[in-house]
Amino acid sequence: MKPSAPFLALAVLLPAAAQAGEAPGLSVTIYNANLALVDDVRRLDVGAGRQRLELKDVSSAIRPETVTLTGPGLAIVEQNFDFDLLTPQKMMEKAVGQKVQIVRTNPGNGQQTTETATVLSANEGVVLKIGDRVEVLRDDGIPTRVIFNGVPQNLRARPTLSVMVDSDHAGSRLVDLSYLTKGLAWKADYVALFDETAGRLDLQGWVTLTNSSGTAFVDADTALVAGQVATASDDAAEPYDSDGGPPRPMAGIRMAGAEANTGPGQAVGDVYIYRLPERTTIAENQTKQVSFLDAHGVAARKVYRWAAGGFQSSDNPSSAEVIVAFANAASSGLGSGLPAGTIRVYERDTKGAPKFVGENPIGHTPQGSELGVKIGEAFDVTVQPTLVSTDVVSKRRTRYAMSYRLRNARNAPVTVELRQGGLQRQNAIVSESLKGRSIDAYTRGWSVTVPAAGETVLTAQLETWW
Repeated sequence: MKPSAPFLALAVLLPAAAQAGEAPGLSVTIYNANLALVDDVRRLDVGAGRQRLELKDVSSAIRPETVTLTGPGLAIVEQNFDFDLLTPQKMMEKAVGQKVQIVRTNPGNGQQTTETATVLSANEGVVLKIGDRVEVLRDDGIPTRVIFNGVPQNLRARPTLSVMVDSDHAGSRLVDLSYLTKGLAWKADYVALFDETAGRLDLQGWVTLTNSSGTAFVDADTALVAGQVATASDDAAEPYDSDGGPPRPMAGIRMAGAEANTGPGQAVGDVYIYRLPERTTIAENQTKQVSFLDAHGVAARKVYRWAAGGFQSSDNPSSAEVIVAFANAASSGLGSGLPAGTIRVYERDTKGAPKFVGENPIGHTPQGSELGVKIGEAFDVTVQPTLVSTDVVSKRRTRYAMSYRLRNARNAPVTVELRQGGLQRQNAIVSESLKGRSIDAYTRGWSVTVPAAGETVLTAQLETWW
């Protein structure tokens, strides 16, 4: 595994440079739930006594109730967030009831005429009173501009946080502005190049950052948090669903055994933090990608899997799922906590060109897990189940006799991981033509070898009761 070395560092809200007297600038910690923590350390010249400080370039999606501002000798008296941005429409809205100058230019001779007008309304158009007449300001081909007496006090060119402070002394100092904001999000994407013959894959990970907060974050020290954190708007005791949270594992993740994380993600509490290797600028309304993982030669294998949720017959065979399975472990060549995202799998064709063969999402995956990424269905590997008999042994005890016909039209033998669900917690294996294993309390599994261009029949009698 070859992660970028700077990932091994943990995000720090107030770097040591601040204590040395140098302003460390901006740091942004982005969570999964459309939430980010912004920590902005600036050097300001502050006078003595009570005064108003204006802090520009804050997020327009800021949560004002989360703002904290600290600095040596500063006491906060009042804070206001001015998010009404300066636009022509806002200027007209603020001018309602006031006088403006209307300048029209004759397109024939270029002569200008100026009239004084009172703005009556600015809803879905501008209504003016000019002398004794009322008219609508419209785009009728005549060049027209409006002159205002000034900019309204509460309109800002950029989102601005104004803070009334009381300072016990005058002078330059570092102040630390921290707040939560919406509008920043991230997700992980993975590209896997799978070599079935060698039993290896190369895995590259990308972080996609999206900024819709209305503000650019320039030269920011950026950290990403993998894991869910509770917010006041969350429904109590309910996890995020597919619309509001990270994608859930589609093909399965199971713990292979405890193993300390040595990859780029560092545990803080019950979440993992990933720090981008370099400071980055996240422009307004921008999506950008940054590489965070580059692992080569990870041990992997192709698995064919077929599962039944209950005991029943099928008139037609159904295709087995195709799974690329690998262990997220140092012994396999990986060993890194993987953030939730989508894995896209490629294989090389006979000419050596990589071809896309499937994709699937995974959830947050700790080190020591085994992953199975479903990439499709095998039309040439099928299973047809038959319910041979159902015997009621007692009032709460039932015996099922099953037969599974596995067919393989490929020119090489395959192994199918067959799963039979529908058992109750209390169950027993009466007989089976191939030794199986208990996947969990409700599922029996078998690894069935099917010869090239051939078939294998598996039979089993299973008792279950409650």
